[in-house]
Amino acid sequence: MTMTEHQRPRNGLIELALPDDVRDDVLEGLLSLPDPTSDLDDAMTRTHQIFARLPLPLLRAVLDFGRHVETPGVMLVSNLPNEPDLPPTPVDGGPCAGKPTFVAEGVLLGLSGLLGEPVGFVTEKDGRVVHDVIPTATGATTQTSQGSKVFLNFHNDIVHDTSGRYDISNPDFLVLNCLRADITAEAETWYADARDVLRVLDPRAVEILRSPLFQLNAPGGYVRMFAGGKEVYSDPIAILSGPDHAPEIAVAANGVRCVTAEAAEAFDQLQAACRAPEAASVVRLAPGQALLINNRKGLHARTQFLARYNGQDRWLQRTYIRRSLWNIRDRAETGSRRVHA
Repeated sequence: MTMTEHQRPRNGLIELALPDDVRDDVLEGLLSLPDPTSDLDDAMTRTHQIFARLPLPLLRAVLDFGRHVETPGVMLVSNLPNEPDLPPTPVDGGPCAGKPTFVAEGVLLGLSGLLGEPVGFVTEKDGRVVHDVIPTATGATTQTSQGSKVFLNFHNDIVHDTSGRYDISNPDFLVLNCLRADITAEAETWYADARDVLRVLDPRAVEILRSPLFQLNAPGGYVRMFAGGKEVYSDPIAILSGPDHAPEIAVAANGVRCVTAEAAEAFDQLQAACRAPEAASVVRLAPGQALLINNRKGLHARTQFLARYNGQDRWLQRTYIRRSLWNIRDRAETGSRRVHA
């Protein structure tokens, strides 16, 4: 069965749940998974074999989510296996040393492999492919994955590119797998599909957002590593592009410079529209849940939440995924298949 644009629910969140026996079978297969960092392609092959045995309707739903234009931009998969003995949440932002099993990494890589190819960038988590997303005391008020005391504004994950376009080499998808919820279970991940945002915005704002009047700030990792902390902006681009039935949207978490006052006003309207009930899907991730996010169809955000840095804080793992690594092959690090500049 296919889903037409007419059938796609507004602010649609696809929700899937593994049956208990399937969850247990996946767990059994992942308990013996070696540390994926020792041989990532071996881990990808092993997890692909495990997740390819999902019941056909579930498997097709995930594959369709990653393949097709008209599907919603966000999917929640529940009743996934958990680590049998989860260590304390690292207080330094991860990764966790001495983790006894790699069930969570297996879930993350298994789902990611159904969407495309996991990819690392040297300016994000030191090039690791599996990212630990954990609040830190030093990053508490930042617009980054280490923040907790501020609302992380609507954005997609952008990659600095010497071409001046930061929205081309960026990930096509993200997967967020929850190992541990925040202490008070209040953290919310928001997703606003650009198709629904277009319905909320007035026509003039849409016209401006489709004009090259915006510059994306390079990600914080690039700014720290290569720019001495100074802001580095893209060439002027349009935030919205493509047909109305399938628009692409590009907003940098590290900031957007608006070229004109009217552009700034339209950008403010965009951020407000993303919070509208007609546009936003809201999820409080719990252990055993993973969120699959299309990084081109919409923007995601995160609310503030309580962090105590005591080993019990929120702990997600994340992958960046490209449908193909071929068209970013010029960025590949020497000797690495998956890590890119």
